[in-house]
Amino acid sequence: MDRPAPRPLHEPHPSRLPLDHPRRDEIIAAHAAALAAGEAGYLDPDTGLFVLTAAFHAGRSTCCGRGCRHCPYVNT
Repeated sequence: MDRPAPRPLHEPHPSRLPLDHPRRDEIIAAHAAALAAGEAGYLDPDTGLFVLTAAFHAGRSTCCGRGCRHCPYVNT
């Protein structure tokens, strides 16, 4: 079992969603809405792909190693 990083679930690691990403605010809002609704993910406003939430990943209790945007286990 992996340990989640010491940051809130709604805050992705900057290596996965840079602070200067042009659609960061939209992505964060979509993620927050999915978290609030208890949904597994959301449609990425940037790519149209389905993106899993940090809560979904945390429920798996381990990192899959695929570079997921909202992985709660990323520390670096």
